[in-house]
Amino acid sequence: MAKKFTSAEKRHRQSEERRLRNKATKSAVRTGIKKFVVSARKKDGEGAETALRNMTKLLDTAARKGIIKKNAAARKKSRMQKLFNGLKTARQES
Repeated sequence: MAKKFTSAEKRHRQSEERRLRNKATKSAVRTGIKKFVVSARKKDGEGAETALRNMTKLLDTAARKGIIKKNAAARKKSRMQKLFNGLKTARQES
């Protein structure tokens, strides 16, 4: 005879799957931010630009899925863009 599952058990399985999926997305976002910051600190303009584009995409995706809040994504993008603009300004002056 098959075992019957309660709705609480099903809900627990679903929440565990979501938790792992969200954890992976958050980790990818943090990695993307770190890659951008590292390339910006190295003053690698092209690498930083690529990393910024990738990081922005990851943040937008996470915000759209509700994994991070929309304003948190906007704040992080704004700060990283500011860092990138400072990098561009320093390159033009030298």
